[in-house]
Amino acid sequence: MQLPVLTLRSLLVLGLWNSGRRSLASAPELRHPPQKIAVIGAGIGGTAAAHYLRQEFGDGVKIDVFEPGAVGGRLATVKMAGHEYEMGGSVIHPLNLHMKHFVERLGLSPKQDIPSKMAIFDGNEIMFEESDWFIVNFFRLLWRYGFNFLRMQMWVEGILDKFMRIYQYQQYGYSFSSVDKLLHAMGGESFITLMNQTLEEAMMKEGFSQTFLNDIVAPITRVNYGQSVRIHGFVGAVSLAGAGSGLWSVDGGNNKVCAGLLYHSKSELISANVTSISFTLRPSKKGTTNSFYEVNYVDESGSAHSLYDIVVIATPLHEGKSDITFSGFSPPIPSHYPGRYQQTVATMVHGLLNMSYLGTTEPASDFTVTDILTTDSKGSFINSLSAVDPVHIPDGYKRPPASQPKVWKVFSPQPLTQQQLQNMFVSWDSTSEARWLAYPVYRLPYRKSPPFILHDRLYYLNAVEWAASAMEMSAISARNLALLAHHRWHQQAGKIDQEDLHTRLRGEL
Repeated sequence: MQLPVLTLRSLLVLGLWNSGRRSLASAPELRHPPQKIAVIGAGIGGTAAAHYLRQEFGDGVKIDVFEPGAVGGRLATVKMAGHEYEMGGSVIHPLNLHMKHFVERLGLSPKQDIPSKMAIFDGNEIMFEESDWFIVNFFRLLWRYGFNFLRMQMWVEGILDKFMRIYQYQQYGYSFSSVDKLLHAMGGESFITLMNQTLEEAMMKEGFSQTFLNDIVAPITRVNYGQSVRIHGFVGAVSLAGAGSGLWSVDGGNNKVCAGLLYHSKSELISANVTSISFTLRPSKKGTTNSFYEVNYVDESGSAHSLYDIVVIATPLHEGKSDITFSGFSPPIPSHYPGRYQQTVATMVHGLLNMSYLGTTEPASDFTVTDILTTDSKGSFINSLSAVDPVHIPDGYKRPPASQPKVWKVFSPQPLTQQQLQNMFVSWDSTSEARWLAYPVYRLPYRKSPPFILHDRLYYLNAVEWAASAMEMSAISARNLALLAHHRWHQQAGKIDQEDLHTRLRGEL
């Protein structure tokens, strides 16, 4: 039986982001909890995992979080021109219920919204510039693309409606042992099909025009994932959802969520680089043999190791992203899984935009566009160009016009050369660059996602990124793995890989 589509209002009424209620059936007797858990990585996935593991296993377990760099991972800020700006993951979708719950639980708040305007640039000139008037934009898009834009919104909403079933599954304590099983439970064969065809193929089968894909869809996939419409269909739908209305961010910086989750989980942060994990057997005082995971790491004092009952790896196990090796496992665990991560360079520039670069004669004083997306053409050496506001909007703040120096964020596949900067800006006084291996290269043929379960009590959170990479996807994976680790520890197989939730809940009632 298909689970009925739930509206956002229904989700809120049911309290699906509230972690309290699990099942109406009486809970079975549980075995003793683990003593020590390790989480490797303190980005949004790792800190959310620590939060949910504490929720599942209680106050008695010791949770260590290993992180060699800054807490937040790919959520980071940079200081420029006297303010902090988002350098990494910047926006959150209004239907990202876990992120909304984190912000509320931690006493944080959304950043003050300042209206923005979008334009599309083909490398030579601006093809489309958003108007201040909704009705003008509507008729412009209708004239050029027919009802493609409205149909795209409906298509994406249909996919999101199915995927949001995950919140009800997680509310009632159900988890999944693989990414493919999770996706199949949410969207059936339709999601698996999307993973095995390009976004271009999926949308053309739905009747979208090639012109619409080139002019509108490709700029969105470029700004969100630095890739073309040849990414697979599921991540493409996530990308299109990320171009909708109501997007928001956290006041003071999105990385505040990571710091808050780490603190409230009562975990110990270990500033160290994990080098290897091995499976080991140790005799107990009772004469039995217990199994542990030995986590070897290097900190400022040198090499060290600790034993853990459960380990969650919340950093990508791919070439260029991890140097963790595994020993003592049968079958062996690879150090690197197939596939690679896409480089995206974020360059912050405090300067004066060169209007001639955009191929427009419009005076800079009249140019109010904030987000310039680019088409997939040979003339575009950037993926996007955006005027950005501080992570905290101070009282009296007013976004400077393009005729004045302000902070711009440029996304590009390669570092910008001095000549390219000179083409884009009349002048600048400061720049800051971050080279991110930000998300997977989403190429077909789609390989089966890496496993969530690497070994009996060893889990891999970032496997979910091969379906789609986003803050909320990491939070969903963290919740899933905490539930999965809990159920496997307590041998509750009935809570794992159960697809027909509607029927099961009716039986419990």
